[in-house]
Amino acid sequence: MIRITKIFTFETAHVLYNYDGKCKNMHGHSYKLFVTVKGKPVNDLDNPKNGMVVDFGDIKKIVNEEIINIWDHAVLINANSPHKELGNELEGRGHKVIYCSFQPTCENMLYEVAAKIQAKLPSEISLAYLKLHETENSYGEWFAEDQTEN
Repeated sequence: MIRITKIFTFETAHVLYNYDGKCKNMHGHSYKLFVTVKGKPVNDLDNPKNGMVVDFGDIKKIVNEEIINIWDHAVLINANSPHKELGNELEGRGHKVIYCSFQPTCENMLYEVAAKIQAKLPSEISLAYLKLHETENSYGEWFAEDQTEN
């Protein structure tokens, strides 16, 4: 197996309902997302993807369509919280608001990213690892081997 990684950046704000620290105020981050997939390189001279696990462009297309184009320059709000009213007001003023079914922390964002990417990957490729930098020195990680079926 070979692992390949593509890195993405996007700007997103979030509101953390009921948080007790400085970040209780709506604020944004310059996120950096590392997406690592694994598989066996194609071994077929007649295949235009010969020697590749997957074309980096295919990973880029999936991540852009499922995550970046949706979250970039948006405000993530927990739809199950009273902050939904804030979201409605922001939308009314022309802002891009994404209502999440979860508290939009780095940790929960990783679960969402994993689910969206896994649903779009070809069957011969698997998601191995994600890293999401919220700031230069703060990030969360998702490892496929840590996930268990419940």
